[in-house]
Amino acid sequence: MERLTPRAGIGQIAPHKPVRAPHGGRPFIDLSLSHNAIGPSPRAITAYRQAASNLHRYPDSEHTMLRAAIARRHDIALDHITCSNGSDEMIQLVAEAYAGPGDEVLFHQYGYHGFAKAARLVGATPVVAAERDLTVDVEALVELAGDKTRIVFLANPNNPTGSYVPVEQVQRLRADLPAHTLLVLDSAYAEYVRRNNYDPGFGLVDDHDNVLMVRTFSKSHGLAGLRVGWAYGPPAIIETLDRVRPAYNVGLAAQAAATAALGDEEHEAATLAHNDECGAWLAHELRAMGVRVYPSVCNFLLIRVPPDPAMSVATLQRHLWDHGILVKSLTSYNLPDCLRITIGTEEENHALVAALREVLD
Repeated sequence: MERLTPRAGIGQIAPHKPVRAPHGGRPFIDLSLSHNAIGPSPRAITAYRQAASNLHRYPDSEHTMLRAAIARRHDIALDHITCSNGSDEMIQLVAEAYAGPGDEVLFHQYGYHGFAKAARLVGATPVVAAERDLTVDVEALVELAGDKTRIVFLANPNNPTGSYVPVEQVQRLRADLPAHTLLVLDSAYAEYVRRNNYDPGFGLVDDHDNVLMVRTFSKSHGLAGLRVGWAYGPPAIIETLDRVRPAYNVGLAAQAAATAALGDEEHEAATLAHNDECGAWLAHELRAMGVRVYPSVCNFLLIRVPPDPAMSVATLQRHLWDHGILVKSLTSYNLPDCLRITIGTEEENHALVAALREVLD
């Protein structure tokens, strides 16, 4: 009798394994996930609590109030927006709608792991373009794009490298890709970017019928625990994604909190100010200890540990564990000598630096 087996490609998907503390029952400073260090908007918290009395009701399947708030905030058309259960779901919906067996899904070397997962989930072939010094190489992507390329995923800015692609290069990428290829801009960290030559994707979507921008409320808005994402694209693509997505994919309380968060400009300004100030301080302190800190426009830093036979990344990570601090190893990205460190609160950052000084100074 033939045994039950999963579809081809599923076995190549590695289950997500978050960083876990080695000791139970002890509070830890978690700098392994890219949380908003100052937390969610107070308005979002209030809206979430007010929604509690209606939790017996199904959420609005069309995300009407949330989409209207997104449209007002960014001055875009309502029919160009759809919402999802975090940006992860949106990435998978795109793959389900536009790729399948025999197709290729193209992305960059250190791009988000969700791109490869989405390709394998639909039976498509993942194709990886090499990067240059942890930065996306647009020419490498173009060279690998061909007749079978249905989707190109570009994380901009990118996690875990913290680098970004200037708008002129993204425009050139779209111009040189086949017309039948959908360019998906994963702009999860867009709110953190303070560069004149960056566009999260609004302009590219407005100028093309084969570009989609994906966003999230998990980062700067501080709503990672609620899983709310959204996309901006041509109406034909949005309509296609609405056909694929589950009807009630964003919860009632999550929609309420995200809608309120969009109106809290004070919280947004405080988030960016904290990230700029604390990120600069943390990068300076790490460099002073001989650590290579890569430029980052996000709310985390990618660091490369100095070569030392007695000081591996695993050793450093265990030392931080012993001091109650969690950071993310990047061995799964084939960066075995690197760590990704989220910019935490001032107190958390000082604790991290103090612990690292014990072994690096």
